[in-house]
Amino acid sequence: MAATANENAAQYQTSKAFCMTSAFWMIVGTLMGLIGATELMAPDLTKNIGWLVFGRVRPVHINIVLFGFVTPGLLAAAFYYVPKLLRTGLFSERLGVVTVVAWNIALVAVVISLLKGYTQGREYAELIWPIDVAVVAVFLMVFFNFIMTVKQRKEPVLYVSVWYVLAGTILTACTYALGNVIWRPNSGALVGIPDAIILWFYGHNVFGLLLTPLSAGVAYYVIPRSVRAPLYSHTLSLVGFWSLIVVYTHIGTHHLLQVPVPTWLKVVAIVDSVAMVIPVMAFLLNIWYTAKGKLGEIHADVGAKYVFTGPIMYFFVSIQGSMMALPDVQRVTHFNNWVVAHAHIGVLGFAGMIALGGLYYILPKVTGKPLYSKLLADLQYWLVLIGVVGFTIVLTIAGLIQGNAWLNGETVYRVLPTIHMYYITRAALGLILVTGAIIGFYNIFRTLFFNPGEAAP
Repeated sequence: MAATANENAAQYQTSKAFCMTSAFWMIVGTLMGLIGATELMAPDLTKNIGWLVFGRVRPVHINIVLFGFVTPGLLAAAFYYVPKLLRTGLFSERLGVVTVVAWNIALVAVVISLLKGYTQGREYAELIWPIDVAVVAVFLMVFFNFIMTVKQRKEPVLYVSVWYVLAGTILTACTYALGNVIWRPNSGALVGIPDAIILWFYGHNVFGLLLTPLSAGVAYYVIPRSVRAPLYSHTLSLVGFWSLIVVYTHIGTHHLLQVPVPTWLKVVAIVDSVAMVIPVMAFLLNIWYTAKGKLGEIHADVGAKYVFTGPIMYFFVSIQGSMMALPDVQRVTHFNNWVVAHAHIGVLGFAGMIALGGLYYILPKVTGKPLYSKLLADLQYWLVLIGVVGFTIVLTIAGLIQGNAWLNGETVYRVLPTIHMYYITRAALGLILVTGAIIGFYNIFRTLFFNPGEAAP
């Protein structure tokens, strides 16, 4: 037992550090979201406290959930399973720990700078230039660690999870630098329509080329092992991988159908948005047929239960995404709470669930001891599920009310009283999510530092 614990302590420092990073920043990210939701319900709540106004709290919420909670959670799992799949050790645990430290310093800078009002004012690209440089640097550090691990591998076959991790990290470094116009420190932006095009090329690919590949990588690792069966189809997984890279890359312009961008770009975005059915169904069918007839094993494994829920959410968010790209549908759904619902089910429902599942699946393996409390993990699962599903339903209804009212000539401010109850409900659901985040942090913290349990199998 002692040997196992010492081995785990030496081997999985990076993975454990990313576990704590994800658990801590989930609290911060969801708390900022709760503050923002409360301000929509009660606009005068924070009065004239400048650093808590909605325009500052919202970008903190978005960036911390994306880069503080979800991405580190997915990377925590990746830093465990990539060496396992390659039958070698991680290239450099020291570099991994340095990366985690740099990552957290950048996150602290994100919170401070945005709350103080230092921003480039572009959606999903709000961070100032020094932080942009840091974000690109940490992604390159992660990629370098993984690619060097691949170089020294003892396993000749690259399992698809490794493909997804490598693609997600290097492509994000590239799209982040491009979309944030990192070569222009003073403005971080181009001018006019070109800036809108390049912004949404990056903004949509945060989900498509970062969260989606990393989430798929975790799912393709956890589900087969939890059901003790091989992946249904390696070929299907590669079809999903390459079609995702080819198709998803171009769909960001569907956010600009009302903007005078070149028509051919709009057509490409709409066609590729609909064509997303190829990578989505390839992924979903592969997961489903791998788990078919073995849902009991998944239910018994709390980590696998989280992970399996993610693809279900992915199915719904993908249907939404393809529909929203159609011009006739977008007239009703754009610029309102429907889009907010779509974002929540995608980031928290799909990627967030898989990130939490990855954490709970690897924790016994990187610590050499059982999870502190399976009961608390189950409780967090239901709190997050209720929160995400509730968000989606409430905000979808509110969005449809807004969209139809505006099409009928109603003004924006006159619609707000109609959807006020939905904002109250959203704030209540946000409180449920924050509670789940606190429970998860406590569970993960106790598992890592204070649980003396027996060595895990």
